[in-house]
Amino acid sequence: MGRLDGKVAIITGAARGQGAAEARLFAAEGARVVATDVLRTDGEALAAELGPAVTFLHQDVSSEAGWDEVVATTLERHGRLDVLVNNAAIYRSAPIAEHSLADYEQLVAINQIGVFLGMRAVVRPMKDAGGGSIVNISSGAGLRSTKYMIGYAATKFAVTGMTTAASSELARWRIRVNSVHPGVIETPMIAGNPPAMNEAMVRGTPLRRMGSVEEVAAAVLFLASDEASYVTGAHLTVDGGVSA
Repeated sequence: MGRLDGKVAIITGAARGQGAAEARLFAAEGARVVATDVLRTDGEALAAELGPAVTFLHQDVSSEAGWDEVVATTLERHGRLDVLVNNAAIYRSAPIAEHSLADYEQLVAINQIGVFLGMRAVVRPMKDAGGGSIVNISSGAGLRSTKYMIGYAATKFAVTGMTTAASSELARWRIRVNSVHPGVIETPMIAGNPPAMNEAMVRGTPLRRMGSVEEVAAAVLFLASDEASYVTGAHLTVDGGVSA
């Protein structure tokens, strides 16, 4: 018996990296997964790999109309919605004096507004289902941050705060809202960093290694499952001990 048997989940940013790992694990644990992303080719390949349990939909999470379409399609195909994983995000790093407004606004649109729109879009169907689980992927940078991350950190702190606010508001309808805070995880998002930057982050991690996308997915699975039925408003770190 799978830990998500009978549940329907939307996972954003699911075409690769952490989102793809979450989609694979959720499907293996019995969920029907609607995987969304702007990366159409990768997303369609993931759905083909995982079979009928996974449907891919093209989505820009910063689009209000896009969210309406994704939720409506999910309900049309599956009749219910139990889990939302707000995983889609982008990363930009620059000194404050060199951080462009365009990059800052893009970070806010995807990392922050996308999460807000996602949570808002699923409240009604989760109420209709008698409850649900929202898992927002924040970051270690959403609990503490460092130089060159002002835009990214601003959006991830916002996700942390939105999680806390939503958990208090939605608990009465048995909708749980939690956040996951990955540390240095081996994903395409950080592959473009200078090697010295990634090496420095690993040296600052007590476990002295990068985490894997599968380790993050396992934490997300727990919060999505009924095993976490008494967990809401939590901020779960998956960071190799950095936050300690």
